[in-house]
Amino acid sequence: MTIAATHRWRVLYQIARADFLERIRRYSFLFTLALAIYLCYAAASGRLTLRIGDTRSVFNSAWTGALMALIGSTFVSLAGFYIVKNTIERDRHTRVGQILASTPISKFMYVIGKGVSNFSVLAVMVGILAFWGFIFQLWRGEDRHIEIIKLFGPCLLITLPTLAVVAALAVLFETIPLLRGGFGDIVYFFAWGAGLGVPMTTNSRFFDVSGSFLVVKSLMKGTRTLGKNTGFSLSFGPIKYIPATFRSEGILWSGGIILGRIAWIGVALLLAFLASLRFDRFDPSADRSREKSFREARGNKIAAAPIAGSEEPDRIPAITPVLTMTAMGNAKPRFRIVPMLAAEIRLMIKGQKWWWYAIAAGLLIASAAVPAPGPRGMVLACAWFWPVILWSGMGVRESRDRTDQVLFSAPHPIARQLPAVWMAGITLALLTGCGFAIRLVAAGNTRGLLAWFVGALFTPTLALALGVWSGSSKPFVVLYTILWYVGPLHAIPLLDFMGSAPATAATNYPATYLVVTCVLIVIAIAGRKRQLLA
Repeated sequence: MTIAATHRWRVLYQIARADFLERIRRYSFLFTLALAIYLCYAAASGRLTLRIGDTRSVFNSAWTGALMALIGSTFVSLAGFYIVKNTIERDRHTRVGQILASTPISKFMYVIGKGVSNFSVLAVMVGILAFWGFIFQLWRGEDRHIEIIKLFGPCLLITLPTLAVVAALAVLFETIPLLRGGFGDIVYFFAWGAGLGVPMTTNSRFFDVSGSFLVVKSLMKGTRTLGKNTGFSLSFGPIKYIPATFRSEGILWSGGIILGRIAWIGVALLLAFLASLRFDRFDPSADRSREKSFREARGNKIAAAPIAGSEEPDRIPAITPVLTMTAMGNAKPRFRIVPMLAAEIRLMIKGQKWWWYAIAAGLLIASAAVPAPGPRGMVLACAWFWPVILWSGMGVRESRDRTDQVLFSAPHPIARQLPAVWMAGITLALLTGCGFAIRLVAAGNTRGLLAWFVGALFTPTLALALGVWSGSSKPFVVLYTILWYVGPLHAIPLLDFMGSAPATAATNYPATYLVVTCVLIVIAIAGRKRQLLA
């Protein structure tokens, strides 16, 4: 190995090591560990169950290893993306990136180092899953004979290649401006769902990045002689004891299967290479177009400064303005909520293109025109998912735009500015979902209307509480997307916080979400007080 190659590997190691050490000192890393431990506990307690039809295997090393691998390649691949997708943005925000840009570090080495750091954080979660899988098998006591390859092989060959792709995707998304923020978080959620569903639908291993198709097919081979339903499920639910009916032999590894899993590591390297091509190396000129539109929106014309040493035209003599001090009257300024609310609404919807309003209007009309309650609820779910990026800025915009010191120094920031932000979010919910409400009023469905109104209160309140406490739009975007997908989109009354499902209005769940909304209001106020004291 040449000296230059040795130097490159040392640079790569130092970048990944420094970023990893910085991450393990953050609260998000503690959340990572807690999530991995909770998933193991859920599997051990029976809340997270792996079933083939209505049966399961004895908890031997093969079944336990497959269970831990599936947990890692499904749940960890979802939560892990949002945990690690901030490494480049953190360097950009802290201005460390400008320092790194002045060094000889190449874009490819920097991006690869960040990808390795992402993978290291996710690999820690896999290590915890594998360790607790070992404890889990002994604790269940159904088969205490430990088979190392069958217990740890699935996590090594199934989960780790999956998380390598996730780590590379997180870096790639950060180098693409359109996918850098909340929109990218939403795109990944649906891409994650497609990655799990496409292999099952097409019955092919070609797109099986998660490895779940491989695991499921291997586990189903042990149930073919049972003559029972062999549908597969890995799901959360109430604690329920399911007796063992067969003994799984695990995954039958072959050279082709192993090479197929290793190939996904190559895909991760390719994604990292594409990210290095897209990476702007923290060049301020990459944001010139955005700065130009920012200036044009305010009508500012910034003249270019003359180059030193060049000939300059005759200058117009500067005119010194005469300042006159005028005594202020004794009248105290009055607080008016309507202008402040209008200002917050303008800030919330600022920058949206005409097509955004066209789609919002189309969803509004569709929610009023669709006659069937079920499809109409689906349209409402889409109508209230469309402004998710706008809601995600609630409670975050002040710190993101560096206006918090000005706003928080104004009189009564909690009693005036915070309610205006909250009311702006509610107004947006009422406007985008009013087509559904018009239909309920026409049908005289009072209970349904109340459930819809609770949903209009709950969504922006959740956004405000999470934004104030986290200082980031990501927690709301991720949590809201998951709740929206599991609840309203699938018309499950327990999680239908929008009141979109016909059965929701006939239950007590809207009252529950109203109570939760009140609690979130208190949490948001406490978070703003914490910001004022900081």
